[in-house]
Amino acid sequence: MKFVMVPGGWQGGWAFDAVAAELRDGGHEVEAVTLAGLEPQGPADADRAPNLDTHIDQVAEVVDRGDAGPVALCGHSYGGMVIAGVADRLPGRLGQLVFIDAYVPEDGDSCWSLTSDGFRELFLAGVRADGRWVAVPEGLDPRARPHPLASFVQSVRLKGAPDPAVRRTYISGGPWPGSPFVTLTERLRGDADWRVHEIPVGHNIARRDPQSLAAVLGTLSPGSG
Repeated sequence: MKFVMVPGGWQGGWAFDAVAAELRDGGHEVEAVTLAGLEPQGPADADRAPNLDTHIDQVAEVVDRGDAGPVALCGHSYGGMVIAGVADRLPGRLGQLVFIDAYVPEDGDSCWSLTSDGFRELFLAGVRADGRWVAVPEGLDPRARPHPLASFVQSVRLKGAPDPAVRRTYISGGPWPGSPFVTLTERLRGDADWRVHEIPVGHNIARRDPQSLAAVLGTLSPGSG
C-alpha cells in the first residue's frame, strides 16, 4: 500500500521517519510531506505565510501525481484538517483516510474552532512577534519550525459528502492532559463508519511509539480507492 503522511503543527515529514521505516520494512511505500513554510531552512517567503488551502493543494498534488493504486492518506493533529480537504478534492483517489490524534473537520470548521482554549492561547502567545508565524512550543524536536497562523485559523471548505468507499480510521493517543480530541474519539467509537484504535502514549504517537503506530497502519486494507 502507498501511504502519504501529513504531520501536525510545527513539524516536518521527519516526524514520521521511524514509522516510515517500519512500514517500508513491511513492503509498503511511504511519502511523508513537509508542508509549505515548515521547511528545515525556513519558509521561502516569511512575509507570505501559507494557509490551509496552500497545504491542501500541496498534498493533493502529491497524491495525484502518484500511480493509480489506492492511497492511505494519514494526518496527525493539524494534518487532519489537510487530509479532509484533500479527500474532498480528490474523490475516488483514496482508499483510506487515517486521522492520528487529529482534528476531523466538517465544512466551515478550522483548527482554531475545533481546538481547546489552551491551544488557542498558545497560538496567540506564539504569534505576538510578527502576527504571521506561531513560535515553536517548548519541548518539540529541534527540527520544528514556526507554523503559519493562517493555516490554523482558515476554515476548510468541504463541498461533497464523505465518499463511502473511503475507509476511515481514527488512532487516538488516549486522554492526555489538555487533549481537544477526547469527545471526538468517543463520538467516533459509536459511529459504524469509523474504526477507532487507541495507542495510549499521548499526542505524538509517531515519536513515542512508532512501532505500534506502524503495526496498526500495516493492518489497513487498501480499500476500493
